[in-house]
Amino acid sequence: MASEIGFSDVLTLAQTIGIVGTMILTLYFSKRQIQALSSDTETRVLNDLDEKFHNMAMLVMEDPSIVRVIETRDYAKQKEVAFSFYILWMCAHAYAMRQRRVLDDNEWTGWLQWMRNCFRKGTLSETWKEVESDGWFNPAFQNFINREVVTK
Repeated sequence: MASEIGFSDVLTLAQTIGIVGTMILTLYFSKRQIQALSSDTETRVLNDLDEKFHNMAMLVMEDPSIVRVIETRDYAKQKEVAFSFYILWMCAHAYAMRQRRVLDDNEWTGWLQWMRNCFRKGTLSETWKEVESDGWFNPAFQNFINREVVTK
């Protein structure tokens, strides 16, 4: 028995393959879009939290006595410590954006050099030594600062 495949059968098979292929491509790109949307949402949430921290830091720098609401330790140089926390939080935010691949290599290189300069040339390293053990920052960020910034 010889079976013959007619033109209409070939056309139906090609259409079926085309439909299945289109569905697979649609699923693939939908998955990528959902992942990108999830990353965008996380980034927006982090940016919103960073803005709230920025506002709080501005209040603390204007009146360092209000920091007692969150930290009762008396620092000798309250304004400097408040500003140091602000700088450290900004560094932590840049680190988080790098972890989420929001900052490209060039932007990250600039931020990393800026952080190293702050620790090397200013008093930020002194504040870091004083507050690092209190656990104010993400452990991954703390490890990064201790490995990549303070020691360089």
